[in-house]
Amino acid sequence: MCGINGILAFSPETWPVDEAMLVRMRDTMIHRGPDGAGVWLGEKVDKNASIGFGHRRLAIIDLSTTALQPMSLTNKTLTIVFNGEIYNHAELRQELIKLGHNDWKTDHSDTEVILHAFEEWGIDCLHKFRGMFAIALWDNIKKELWLIRDRVGIKPLYYALDDRGIVFASEIKAILADPDRKRAVNEEALFHYLSFLTTPAPMTLFDGIKKITAGTWTRISAKGDVRTERWWDAWDDVEPELGKADTEITTGILSQLETAINYRKVSDVPIGVFLSGGVDSSINVALFSKNEKKPIKTFSIGYAGDQQSIADELPYARIIAEQVSTDHHEYLISQDDLLKFLPEMIRYQDEPIGDPVCVPLYFVSKLARDNGVIVCQVGEGADELFWGYSSWKIFLNLERANAWPIPKFIKKIGVQALTALGLGGKLYTEFLRRASQDQPIFWGGAEAFPENAKWDILSPRLKEKFLGRSSWEVIAPIRTRFEENAPDRSPLNWMSYLDLNFRLPELLLMRVDKMSMATSIEARVPFLDHLFIRYALSISPKLKTRGGELKYILKKAVRGLIPDEIINRKKQGFAVPIDDWVNDKLGTEAEKTLKIFCASTDFFDSKGVEKVIARGNARQIWYLFNFALWWNEFIRD
Repeated sequence: MCGINGILAFSPETWPVDEAMLVRMRDTMIHRGPDGAGVWLGEKVDKNASIGFGHRRLAIIDLSTTALQPMSLTNKTLTIVFNGEIYNHAELRQELIKLGHNDWKTDHSDTEVILHAFEEWGIDCLHKFRGMFAIALWDNIKKELWLIRDRVGIKPLYYALDDRGIVFASEIKAILADPDRKRAVNEEALFHYLSFLTTPAPMTLFDGIKKITAGTWTRISAKGDVRTERWWDAWDDVEPELGKADTEITTGILSQLETAINYRKVSDVPIGVFLSGGVDSSINVALFSKNEKKPIKTFSIGYAGDQQSIADELPYARIIAEQVSTDHHEYLISQDDLLKFLPEMIRYQDEPIGDPVCVPLYFVSKLARDNGVIVCQVGEGADELFWGYSSWKIFLNLERANAWPIPKFIKKIGVQALTALGLGGKLYTEFLRRASQDQPIFWGGAEAFPENAKWDILSPRLKEKFLGRSSWEVIAPIRTRFEENAPDRSPLNWMSYLDLNFRLPELLLMRVDKMSMATSIEARVPFLDHLFIRYALSISPKLKTRGGELKYILKKAVRGLIPDEIINRKKQGFAVPIDDWVNDKLGTEAEKTLKIFCASTDFFDSKGVEKVIARGNARQIWYLFNFALWWNEFIRD
């Protein structure tokens, strides 16, 4: 796990690739790689281009100096910087050796395997990788730079492209190390942030800076020609499991998941598991501990004081920790911890991730690092694959109702009537509006402000700028791919597919990456192994939702593996007492910050923001507060 960066200059005479610049970019990310650093300046490509890479190392696999990056093939035809892990690298190395690749510099570096795999199979080598990765690879024969993001977007990769060339990095702050880089708000991204708590790829909130979309690659030639393609879709090779008994399906789930977890145990440094006390993390712990000779380390977070808005999950975490006999560690977060951490959180996020779960993720990562662990497994992805959210029941019923033969014009009249009554900003009005326009009701598992409510927040200038637009334009391309590729276009499959393509890579996995790497921890996600995803999507939605029970088939698969007390408990998720905090010191700080922000900028309508604060919607206040703090940190002169 690492931090990577680089520059491809189209005209080195006007913008030379400078080693000092590469190092300056690289060392903004020292938290991503405290174990070493490297830099590579390629020979001048031709009279019109030059190339250079930087790398910060968090040593996980092959700790030797021969595995340092940037890394080149012996013949210098390919050079790479890479962030992530290829879990099946040992098998691929043996396959490549049989194909005649015998010139190896390392004993078991997965980075070197990528180089040889690309040399053998070209860009199609990606389909052989089982892992998470953000890759930058320079082909010195074809004079092309490849920027690649893994299937689900577990690892981020950002870039800025202009007439001078392209600069890329694992974090935006590295790109901002260029003193000539203009800092400005991407107002279109802000428009969508207010809908989704995050910015949809390829946008970021920085004007002129983009991110590689999950499951895609971008190729840039030395002359500046750019091509982007999707190389993976969740429906690739999915064949519905029809006619199989429940027991056969549950056996398959356990087998696939155990394989995915075992792959993610491969490490040359200490490894542990984040344990929330829910089903997913408990499964991780139980399967991870199999055949382990020593107790595995587990880490849990709770909250100091009497929190009224959430239940205490620590007792459930202790149940599984005691059953498996883990080396268990806990930390209680106070509101003062949060307030002290806020400035750091904004810097580590790079752009707002409007999910308060960033706070406990940071502290549980720090807890692991303080206890000598470098790698941790996390449970993201199970809810999206197995119907784990109670809100999805509501959406499922709404989608069924939307299928009733009610003419669109009647739905439109309903929207107009509700709007006239002053209810245009309500969720039910928004859902009816979507139904009236032949759009799915479900726009993702995380929505910040309904479309009409968003207009109350925007400044008059932005209202005029975005007149007639909606954030459906972000969802529409994903819907098109779904309708073209899904073997079963059921509402539940749509919910899983949309969150796999948007909420997971740009919100849930982004928060995991940013907060874990802030403490120099590598987070691994076994539920998002692409072969496990394929198997999960092959299971009938009816089997996932039998009797309306959340995660029915997954829970059935793990009965006897983890206690029934955990399986049968009401789902809480990775909860944060944001309501309690906003009603206390955090709310006072947020209101003060937003008042100053609205008075000194032209993004929000101050009266609209005052209404949000007066309503006391803690999460919506948090979303706006995050944006204001980000602007203060990164944009304000």
